[in-house]
Amino acid sequence: MRVVSLLPAATEIVAALGAGDWLVGVSHECDWPLEVRKLPRVTRSSLDASLSSAEIDGRMAAAKREGVAPVTIDRDMLARLAPDVILGQSVCDVCAVGESQLAAVISHIPDPPRVVTLHAHDLDGVWSDIARVGEALGLAGEAEELVAGLRYRLRHVATPHAPRPTVLVVEWVDPPYIAGHWVPELVAAAGGVDVGARPADRSVTRTWSALRTLAPDVVVVALCGFDVARARREVAAVTDPDARALLAHARVVFLDGNAYTSRPGPRLVEGAKILAELIGG
Repeated sequence: MRVVSLLPAATEIVAALGAGDWLVGVSHECDWPLEVRKLPRVTRSSLDASLSSAEIDGRMAAAKREGVAPVTIDRDMLARLAPDVILGQSVCDVCAVGESQLAAVISHIPDPPRVVTLHAHDLDGVWSDIARVGEALGLAGEAEELVAGLRYRLRHVATPHAPRPTVLVVEWVDPPYIAGHWVPELVAAAGGVDVGARPADRSVTRTWSALRTLAPDVVVVALCGFDVARARREVAAVTDPDARALLAHARVVFLDGNAYTSRPGPRLVEGAKILAELIGG
């Protein structure tokens, strides 16, 4: 079977199912497991990843106003790869190809491949997406075993302790965004209480002043698409006085959001484990 993945989480799911060799093309963001970095890139982004948080947010807002997709599909590459299955998503159009854009591309393919759309907003949705990929690849049993193992590991991430620390997870700093979707569940599994969002909430922007009033014990900086080094630089550049006061009051820890919180796939469980170590530290 020939599989093209347009989403890093989908790529990681395929690999976790033991079908990594079936991948013939991936998105420009796919970087795990390491061997997928050698595969053809089927998408490209118009955004310069070296821009600051504020600049990226501004470019994204401009693209939305102008009706321009920041991520596009290489149609010629897709045609040459001739996949049997394409894995897409309908959660976010910022870093990945959106559902409508993919549908428009597929409509021009004479013998269109099967399209599997992932759309998790919480952990149950992630488990369902894994099952959906497994069914499409003829690996339903493997998907069931994978999900059972992930659920088991998640239940044993943290040792219960009281009082549970209050936690705020920030996924963008300029403007500040609070991590939603499955992140509050990861915080709970890690032994904390998320004071910024509830499970399945969308990630939303809030003022630093509003975040300061939450008075969390721990602020977890897990920036979407950025590793720890980049996150530290972004936080160091924040000058808002409420932000500085919040970060001075709380214990601030950093997590690789690109790898462990932004991607609704198997590594979320590893992210919860790291969160438990950070929150309990």
